[in-house]
Amino acid sequence: MDLQVKPKLLNAFAAAVLLIGIGFSDSFAMPFAPPAGQPGSTAIHMDDPAFVGWAFDYTDYQTGERLDPAFQTPEKALEKANGTSFDVVSLGEGGSITMVFDPPVENGEGWDFAVFANPFNDYFLELAYVEVSSNGTDFVRFDNVSYTPDPVSTYGSVDAALVTGLAGKYRQGYGVPFNLSDLSEKTEVEDGRVDLSAIAYIRIKDIIGDGRHTDSRGNPIYDPFRQEWGAAGFDLDAIGVSNGAPYPEGSIIEKDWEWEEEWPEPPGTEGEAGFDTHSGCFIDNLTRAK
Repeated sequence: MDLQVKPKLLNAFAAAVLLIGIGFSDSFAMPFAPPAGQPGSTAIHMDDPAFVGWAFDYTDYQTGERLDPAFQTPEKALEKANGTSFDVVSLGEGGSITMVFDPPVENGEGWDFAVFANPFNDYFLELAYVEVSSNGTDFVRFDNVSYTPDPVSTYGSVDAALVTGLAGKYRQGYGVPFNLSDLSEKTEVEDGRVDLSAIAYIRIKDIIGDGRHTDSRGNPIYDPFRQEWGAAGFDLDAIGVSNGAPYPEGSIIEKDWEWEEEWPEPPGTEGEAGFDTHSGCFIDNLTRAK
């Protein structure tokens, strides 16, 4: 097989099979913004006129495991997003890359930048942490939450509505927006190490999806794990800058999660409250909740 064609992304049929006979459960509401194109989504299209700039350089590209040289091309994450499966840089399992911005990203009223990845559909989602810095040394990470209840198979599915604060939540061509104001109470910001008015570096760190990495609340994060080919990990397409654009009309804006403190724990049993073994807010037709 031609190494220029990313093999794991050609397994759409395998991923699609997992969705056959699956439906949404009414017994468990979705706490976060849903996939691109659905009511309440915060997804930003790559052609949105709000974008005023893109990353122009990169630094500190650290490759993770299970990554062939054919997919180690950081230059593919520079400039405007392409919205395809192939024009990306892969990080490998646990890898990272820092994108550089000049002029720096400013902290405006709305979302300030958006991270683009390359999921070929709304459910095959590989996730990553997002961190920012004004000096290239001191970084601060965006808070994040993952309610995916169980490990995800190699070509399994993740429900975007159960994830927030992580890159990779939306399909290719659509960016996940981040608002620098959400970091205003972080220690690194309050003590002056990170200047939110002049963010020159954005670091993307792959999450190994077997649960060893956790969200801001200590929950294990699951996403498709152990692809059989040499392009594992998060795939970065681009990072676009808006400096404070409004969110799409009707978006579910996740600014304050305090109301979730009493949110019920996700079920751990197949068929219970709408979850199947592939994770996400789904149930098999044979075990549909009444």
